[in-house]
Amino acid sequence: MVKFVISDPKTRKAWQVEKDAEFLYGKRIGDKFDGSLIGLPGYVLQITGGTDKDGFPMRPDLEGTGRKKLLLAGGPGYRAKRRGVKRRKMIRGNTIAEDVAQINCKIIAYGDKPVEELLGKE
Repeated sequence: MVKFVISDPKTRKAWQVEKDAEFLYGKRIGDKFDGSLIGLPGYVLQITGGTDKDGFPMRPDLEGTGRKKLLLAGGPGYRAKRRGVKRRKMIRGNTIAEDVAQINCKIIAYGDKPVEELLGKE
């Protein structure tokens, strides 16, 4: 089971849904998929990031599914306390695999019914 965090840019709300994600294996950050696969018929979602089972964040500029230590100055995976500080951090690649525990996505195209009604959360 993978936790999907679905955010709505219009209402600025987010919902969490737990589903199997085998249909997304091999997809990358930035790819779009049909929302009916996770219970949102008529919606189109875009993958924006995620984390693996150990909490390491996915980074869009690192190809592949594995983990790697990179020297980071900012962006996903590292926030510097002072300007100009760089640090070597462990991060995960941009491709979804079995190790991914959370997938962040945002709504690109909307369906007929509201998200709250489809997910059963009011």
